[in-house]
Amino acid sequence: MSQRMNIGEAAAAAGVSQKMIRHYERIGLLPEPTRDASGYRRYSGYEVSVLRFIGRSRHLGFSIPQIAELIGLWSDTERSSREVKAVAERHLASLDEKRREIEQMMDGLQELLQACPGDDTPHCVILESLSQSRLDEFHPQHRPQLRKVTADEAPSNGGGAHIDLMAWMRAVNVHRHPS
Repeated sequence: MSQRMNIGEAAAAAGVSQKMIRHYERIGLLPEPTRDASGYRRYSGYEVSVLRFIGRSRHLGFSIPQIAELIGLWSDTERSSREVKAVAERHLASLDEKRREIEQMMDGLQELLQACPGDDTPHCVILESLSQSRLDEFHPQHRPQLRKVTADEAPSNGGGAHIDLMAWMRAVNVHRHPS
């Protein structure tokens, strides 16, 4: 892998999309690659290795800031494994808390589903529970019409607090069912 690759080859070798490679470069997680005379990105085995590291870390549900911290530790030959383990332990504790929250949501939803007759009558325990009132006492006078929100309009999520739920769920399954 001493030969430099274009972005498509690097994406295939690392198992990530070209879009994600550009994103990782833009946010500083991946260093800017060298460019050829035509201005095209050229990736070495080093960049592909970092991309694989990022991909595996994302698969385990690590956040971008955590991945940056891990890459920093990976590049620090003076690091202690204690530091790396501490990052992973904090992440596992966070996943465990999220798992408990999801289990509570599932339990609550299961109770509502069991209480709902699911027949042709308008009475609905689920809606009553969500509104915290009987439907004959109050109900909305409108039906929401959702619209697409641009990135400029989207609320800020606290700088990386967003969780990729699918990645998180895969990580939970990894911890529940080790391979």
